[in-house]
Amino acid sequence: MTVNFPASSLRELLILSHQESLQIVDDALHRSGQRSTSYSEHEFTFRLQAEPQTEEITRAGEVFQTALQVLKNKIKQKYHRNVTASELLSWEDVELLSELSQCPTGPHSHTCEHIHHSKYRTISGGCNNRQNPRWGAANTALVRWLPAEYEDGEGEPKGWRRERLHNGFLLPPTDDSLCMPFHRSTPDCHISFGSSLQRAVQRQQLNAISSYIDASVVYGHTPQLQSFLRDLSGLNGKLAVNDQFKDPNRRAYLPFVAKKPSLCRTDQTGERVECFSAGDGRVNEGLPLIALHTLWLREHNRIAEALKHINGHWSPETIYQETRKIIGALHQIITLRDYVPKIIGPESFERYLGPYRGYDPAVDASASNVFATAAFRFGHATIAPILSRLNESFQEHQRFPHLRLHTSFFSPWRIVKEGGIEPTMRGVIGTAAPSVSANTLLVEEVTERLVVLDTQQHLDLASLNLQRGRDHALPGYNEWRGFCGLRRVVTLEDLTEVVGDGSVAEKILKLYKHADNIDVWLGGLVENFSPGSRTGPLFACLIGKQMKALRDGDRFWWEADGVFTKQQKVELLKGSVSRVVCDNSDIQEVPADSFRFRKYPADYVSCSETPAINLEAWREEKSHDLQRCGSPRRIKNGDYILAWKSGKLTALYSCYHGFKLKGAAETVCGGNRWSVEPPHCTGGWMF
Repeated sequence: MTVNFPASSLRELLILSHQESLQIVDDALHRSGQRSTSYSEHEFTFRLQAEPQTEEITRAGEVFQTALQVLKNKIKQKYHRNVTASELLSWEDVELLSELSQCPTGPHSHTCEHIHHSKYRTISGGCNNRQNPRWGAANTALVRWLPAEYEDGEGEPKGWRRERLHNGFLLPPTDDSLCMPFHRSTPDCHISFGSSLQRAVQRQQLNAISSYIDASVVYGHTPQLQSFLRDLSGLNGKLAVNDQFKDPNRRAYLPFVAKKPSLCRTDQTGERVECFSAGDGRVNEGLPLIALHTLWLREHNRIAEALKHINGHWSPETIYQETRKIIGALHQIITLRDYVPKIIGPESFERYLGPYRGYDPAVDASASNVFATAAFRFGHATIAPILSRLNESFQEHQRFPHLRLHTSFFSPWRIVKEGGIEPTMRGVIGTAAPSVSANTLLVEEVTERLVVLDTQQHLDLASLNLQRGRDHALPGYNEWRGFCGLRRVVTLEDLTEVVGDGSVAEKILKLYKHADNIDVWLGGLVENFSPGSRTGPLFACLIGKQMKALRDGDRFWWEADGVFTKQQKVELLKGSVSRVVCDNSDIQEVPADSFRFRKYPADYVSCSETPAINLEAWREEKSHDLQRCGSPRRIKNGDYILAWKSGKLTALYSCYHGFKLKGAAETVCGGNRWSVEPPHCTGGWMF
């Protein structure tokens, strides 16, 4: 229904609402990126991300959504009517507000023609799909597999209005106290013209990182972060390492964050250890994450050094990109071969993924809202309350004993000052994951003592997950069972059959009063595990469907035609987490499969018996053309890669982030010389 108000008055109110929203959002920015803004009868809380590019999009999204709420409030005050934004506004109004809010337009298919996208991925994931360049890219909205369910249809989470009934009952609160701080997820404000008006103004959540399995956790998802993480001055294709600390055997640690002092904890007894920096901002949340990120940093630099030795004519940019390509392939292989089948079970893997049949440009590989917000959070129930640290015999370490989990949050000093990554990695490999039961889902370490850097209060991960699902307007548990072709739960007997525990089923129905009110994260988590899996049938379905999309919709998937040679694929399949551990730590005995718990020493093998990738498969002899023309000239603050275009050897130049290319971006080997002089990179930037 469209509500008719005088067009001039509505446009004037819209502009005034935008101006007011700017003040609200900028006030929040000036308060360290956080603020509860009372622009309605409820409080909406948000925070801004650290990445500058994400911050710009975040601000635009907050301005857009705040302006809509302010406008609705003004209409209510002036005309005494409750209306939705889609009832008020025309497409022209929405376009105006989008422009005023500085919402990004994003890459279009024609822009992809002007980047060197055919040989290597972009760092953001943009232009992976040539026809739909935003699919899977960083700083785009999480996609919806089912329509959003907001209280008001546009932005209010379910349960926000305490008097509102759902299926005849009040929704249970997600937090027994409603005192726990909660930051709403960042809204996207890219307007999909051609969709419905309601969809255009509806709050959609921003995915700040690339959706693809592309090792962006190692390399970042923006050009700015990528440049910060690289060792550009070394001219070696490597990643930057810590310039203050090394481990006891002189191995590298991750670099520190740019802004110091950081918020990470310190032992207060010695030299301060700042937060580490990696491609994923969550690197410091726990010691196992720090250890894994450190392994992949070292693995990149190990491979880069080997490739430089094998192909002495490669430019630093080529070494970096080829190494990044190998690391990305290893992440894909390890994820889909070694990890996902154990999570969803072999039967579900075959049902939802099946064999790879090549790249399909019709598949949107973007991360779905329900996967990111509910299904893939199944792992929170596998968190152990004790962080094991083991010695060379895989027994409790004499000097660095086990830790209560909450004492290890945001504590990189424990890696640097307490034996490096090895005690933690042995603990991860040599300790079985806790078994999950429907009656005890999450340990107290994350429900009573969870710590995040921007609040002094301990948080409850279970409450956060439930509220996050409502914040993201996820439909309920039964809707998703229907989506997956599973039988809906109606009665207590139905739920008991699904859960396998009558007392738990009874507690859930007593809490929610109606089966259709059950939150999807909780419902999926309490389901009986499918055979050979760590999830029930609902999460197996949602994870399986997402993994298939990530595989089939990725033009650079390691198995896709033309990405790797046949011999390179054979070598890549030798890769494993165990081999990465062997090559980049002092651990020299590992289980053949690091994802399966095995007893030491009977079920461990020596690193000398663990298959390793032979990088000779990447040896590339100098072409005749390159011998004739010689290597292209290097440029300051930029580099080149070599490619064949229209049958001719071509050097493709690009500048590092913050510098602008001046001159020809391409030069062709013709005769005995390069066709044009190399370009220059002008300008500069500060992180």
